[in-house]
Amino acid sequence: MVRSEGEKLKRVIVCTPEHEYAHASNLGKHNIGELGNPEIAIQQHDALKSKLSEFGAEVIDISELTGHPNSVFTRDTALFTPRGYIKLRLGLETRQGEEEWMAATLDSRKEFCIGEIKTPGTVEGGDVVLAGKVAFIGKSLRTNAEGIKQVSALLKMMGYEIRVIKLPDTILHLDKTLMTLGSEQLLYCREFVSEENVKGFEGIGISCGGDTTANIISLGEKELIVNSSNSVVIDRLETENYIVHNLDLGEFAKGMGGPNCLIMPVQRGE
Repeated sequence: MVRSEGEKLKRVIVCTPEHEYAHASNLGKHNIGELGNPEIAIQQHDALKSKLSEFGAEVIDISELTGHPNSVFTRDTALFTPRGYIKLRLGLETRQGEEEWMAATLDSRKEFCIGEIKTPGTVEGGDVVLAGKVAFIGKSLRTNAEGIKQVSALLKMMGYEIRVIKLPDTILHLDKTLMTLGSEQLLYCREFVSEENVKGFEGIGISCGGDTTANIISLGEKELIVNSSNSVVIDRLETENYIVHNLDLGEFAKGMGGPNCLIMPVQRGE
């Protein structure tokens, strides 16, 4: 289960892009900037899985959903909490159906579902960041007010304080602008997240744009995975004495995704 994304990563679900990701027929419809190179995408994804395993996390690799090139971005389809998972409802029409695919996978592994987002609500996993006692939720093109209402009710029952951050339409998900670095530490983009939003945390504010984003994977124990193109963040975090594993995940940036988009944390903690 997951209480905070800053805790040690122990179990994670990924989806190797073997067939669907690099063969999307309508890029605009799937919100993909350009097709990735199939062979390079697999190599990069394999490197990510190896790094996760090297750190000690159990990596569960599932097959893509046919006709869904974005199913490689497992983060968005469900949200693990301290009590089980929440089945989400995706905001991009061409991704709807991935929730059922992921729920079937989780149910087959005996994971407990504590609730689901129902129409007309939409919530995508990249818009929710759990940080100790606080749940940050991004209001975006993919996560609407009704979805926020539903997911907030579920998270409040677990004792979370809800902090909603309204994102401009140019920002796909909250995890582009805010992510955990540890149990009490956050990385955030000053253009979109205010100091009031991160009150009570040790915040590292950065100026975002281009390749510079807050989209990272916290492994726990001050170790992180960052896309190698995100050089500003790499330099800043190394200055702050974090151990940074920089991986080339450029083929997934073409699909509008970063490192955090490629994993669904199932279990964190000691």
